[in-house]
This record gives sequence, structure tokens and C-alpha cells, in this order.
Amino acid sequence: MWLILFGFGVIFGSFINALVWRLHMQAEQAEKAEREPKKTQTRSKKTASGSAADNLKPKTYSILKGRSMCPQCKHTLAVKDLVPVLSWLSLQGRCRYCHKPISVEYPCVELLTGLIFALFYLEWPFSLSGLHLVWFGYGIVYLVFFTALAVYDAKWFLLPDRLVFPLTALALSEVIVSSLWLHSWQALWQPVAGAALLFGLFWGIFQVSKGEWIGGGDVKLALALGLIAGTPLRALLVLFIASFIGTIVSLPGLLRSQKDGWTRHVPFGPYLLGGCFIIMLFADKLIGWYQRTLL
Repeated sequence: MWLILFGFGVIFGSFINALVWRLHMQAEQAEKAEREPKKTQTRSKKTASGSAADNLKPKTYSILKGRSMCPQCKHTLAVKDLVPVLSWLSLQGRCRYCHKPISVEYPCVELLTGLIFALFYLEWPFSLSGLHLVWFGYGIVYLVFFTALAVYDAKWFLLPDRLVFPLTALALSEVIVSSLWLHSWQALWQPVAGAALLFGLFWGIFQVSKGEWIGGGDVKLALALGLIAGTPLRALLVLFIASFIGTIVSLPGLLRSQKDGWTRHVPFGPYLLGGCFIIMLFADKLIGWYQRTLL
């Protein structure tokens, strides 16, 4: 089962690569359309000048309708070019058509997603039946959102609403399903309280720092992660783990940087998402260890 999930994860990793790139290209097109005067847009439609990338229609980057293409030359890819990891290896990391390098990020994201799927199954702390199976299904979908958001934030320092809002709605639906299944108000108010606590902390930091210490996307993401964490205590653990890992990973780079030093921006989203992933699997073990060791 873990091997099957690894395979599915690699396939979803390929989808995540395409999703992240298309969302970014759509955002760039929207910004370009806002900057250009209407007359310029009308004139550009009547002419065929410009590069192939400039002449692509907006629907080319559609998530559902767009064909897979090389991010460099925009050539439509054949089926043999779309096999996760293996196609990249067989082409030695270069496009079949323009021969330009294809970033190693693509197979890395595919392999990472596969590993995350497999680990999620191997370390799942509950059974795979009844409500626990429903939670597991929700968790797999969360992992797709988590990976996509982490990659997007790491590349462009942004957590797009088009991913954050659906994730929040999905997390809220899980809370409602769980509370109805268990006939428990506690299963409803505890996740809501966790989301309110995490959102309140982030919103306060955002307001005090005027957006310098934390981004608006992190504030919005806090709602979803608080719901997924399930309780106020677990929501705080998400923040603690994210801050701890973020500090360990980022501090050496900040110390080595002589030009911009402590003014460098560090994407916090990947650490928050990683912290939530850890809590989804190991929250009870971490809380139990803390109580036995320190209390």
C-alpha cells in the first residue's frame, strides 16, 4: 500500500508542478492586462507580432483545458514527455524540442510528493476504517494543497488565495463531517477555536509589524491550519514547530548574508505547512512525550 501511494504521490507531484506554474502564469497575465491600456490590448489582438509566449491566449494556461507544455519554448508536450521523473531522466534534464534545461525542481517535487504520501500512510496514527478512513482521505488531499502552496511560496514568496481559500473550505467541511459523524459539539468548536487562536495571533503580528514580519497569505493560511490541527493546543504546536524548523533552516543563510542581513525575506508558508503535517501524524506522541518528560 505504501508503494502504491508513493506512485500516486509521484503522479500528483507532476500535477502540482503544472498547477503551480499555471497559476503563476495566470497571475502574470492578469497583472500584465491591468498594466496595459485597453487600446494597446485591442491593437495587440489585431497583430501577430511578438514572441510565441506573448501571443498565447489566456486559456492556454487553464488548469482544466490547457495542454502540457515546455515552460521555456511553450511547445506542447507529447505523452512520452509526461512520465513523472523518468521523462526528465531520459531527456537528461532538457526539453526535447528547444533543448533548454528543465529545472531539477520538477522531478524533486514529484519524488518529494511520493515520499510524503508514503510517509503519511506508514505513520498514520489511526485505523483505516470508519471516520478514521475519512480523515485519511482528507489528509491525502491536504497533502496536495500543502505541497503546491509550499512550492509556490518558496519560489515567489506568495500564498495564492486560489489555493488557500479552497483548502480552508475543505478543512471546514472535514470539521462539519466529523462533528456530525460523532454527534459532538466538541468536535466542532475545538477546531474552530484552534483556527481562531492561530488566525488571531497572525493577524495581530501582521497589524503590529504592518506586514513586515509576516505576510497576509500566512494570516489567511492560519485559518485552514488551525482547523486541520483540531485543537488550540495543536494549533500552537504547529506555530512552535514551524518557528523552530524555520529558525534552524534559515539562520545560517541569514548569518552568512552580508548584503541584506536580517532584512532578507524568508517564506514562512513551507514551515507552517510542514509543522501542520507533523502535527497531523505525531501530535499525540509529541504531547505525551512533553507531559512525561517535563510535567
